[in-house]
Amino acid sequence: MDYPRASGILLHPTSLPGRFGVGDLGEWAYRFVDFLVETEQSIWQVLPIGPTSYGDSPYQSLSTFAGNPLLISLDKLVDEGWLTDGDLADVPPFPWDRVDFGAVIDYHNHILTLAYQRFRDGKTAEQQKSFDAFCIDNAYWLDDFSLFLALKNHHGGRPWVEWPRGEALHEAEALTAALESHADAVEEARFKQWVFFSQWLALKAYANERSVRLIGDIPIFVAHDSSDVWANRDLFYLDETGNPTVVAGVPPDYFSETGQRWGNPLYNWEVMQQQDFNWWIRRIGAALQVVDMLRIDHFRGFDAYWEIPATEPTAIIGRWASAPGFNFFTSLRDTLGGDLAIIAEDLGVITPPVRALRDSFGLPGMKVLQFAWGGRGGENSFQPHNHVQNCVVYTGTHDNNTTVGWYNSPEEVDQSIMHHLGSYVNYIITEPHWTLIRLALMSVANTAVFPMQDLLGLGAEARMNTPGQPAGNWSWRLLPEQFDRAPRERLTALTRLYGRQRDQSEASSSH
Repeated sequence: MDYPRASGILLHPTSLPGRFGVGDLGEWAYRFVDFLVETEQSIWQVLPIGPTSYGDSPYQSLSTFAGNPLLISLDKLVDEGWLTDGDLADVPPFPWDRVDFGAVIDYHNHILTLAYQRFRDGKTAEQQKSFDAFCIDNAYWLDDFSLFLALKNHHGGRPWVEWPRGEALHEAEALTAALESHADAVEEARFKQWVFFSQWLALKAYANERSVRLIGDIPIFVAHDSSDVWANRDLFYLDETGNPTVVAGVPPDYFSETGQRWGNPLYNWEVMQQQDFNWWIRRIGAALQVVDMLRIDHFRGFDAYWEIPATEPTAIIGRWASAPGFNFFTSLRDTLGGDLAIIAEDLGVITPPVRALRDSFGLPGMKVLQFAWGGRGGENSFQPHNHVQNCVVYTGTHDNNTTVGWYNSPEEVDQSIMHHLGSYVNYIITEPHWTLIRLALMSVANTAVFPMQDLLGLGAEARMNTPGQPAGNWSWRLLPEQFDRAPRERLTALTRLYGRQRDQSEASSSH
């Protein structure tokens, strides 16, 4: 796909300001789009937008198809008539600088249930028609997800493998009985999804009308405790009780002596191929209805993946197993039509077959500037002079430290890296975040993206995620005063200087 020269910002919606303890799809989301327009940016990149569970990671979702109800704008529910100003008058004193997920979830669940009850008891004919149409259009995932969520809540949040056998194994008789006894909870789950996607698509339309494209994100693997696995056990390597027999991860490397044992169930690609990759094609198709372009995490897993016996506590013991990536992407392209609007996360050790798979379908890869310095001279593929046009260059990602935090961390940046970077740009570095932003913008790469934290020059306290750290991630939020002080003129000037301004993308855009 031929992308216009463009740039933009990585900011997950939960990180937006707002008085309800977490960013949402309300006023601040629209203000952020306006900020992108004002500063000549044409991309807003987000993390996965599914409903989160234990650990609050957007990469371990209860459903790869569903949306996160925490992102629903409560103010907009007042406009719909399902809440009153009085309902929102007594908001708990949530912190503004981070998401306190436990407290936020409790509050939002309470308020959203109230909104659902008002909808249920007083909906108009037009609202009923819109809701019914949504439920019919999305029945292929929504029916399972809504019942899964109702049962999970009924069983105190326990994983589905711990439910009564009939429910756990998705047996028709048990599901019929559960649908009857949990009818209202199922309907409430559907309502929340209808509201989420209505608000999301309205925001997407607002952005697209202003030539701002949304880049979404999905992990290659799905969480075991999800409606995806519960309702499609034949597509995964599971035993007769539903537990994985093998799990995902990566083998030991320079960064970890024991590798990484992620624990996700692995796909039975043979069965998926027999079904013409139907589940995967629906997954990608659904995602591309709510974003304009999609980053797929751990792209190399489409060629080969590290298979770990579920009984192993680490990733040391395992084997490389092959996946039918070429056949899959051919089917995906043939079904969805045209070029694939997919970014391949190709970081780490990438083999020639993975590169061949990426390039065969014209998928842009990723270049991360924090990885470009130190080591062997000019051979590092992340250095700007080694970039290609068909790639996306980042200062850092959600898994990296902020650029200021990175540069000021002796564990991450030693004297050789400082010297290399300083020699590369030929000046004394006093603002490492602007140094990398400038290098990203001047790169030959068609697309340049930087986290909002880097634009603001924030330190390690604003880091979004530290891989391997089990708690304290995903909670950073942008303060209103930080947003107000954002360096609009400087960003605009550099964007124009390096030819990434919005008038170019508008002329080339297919909206």
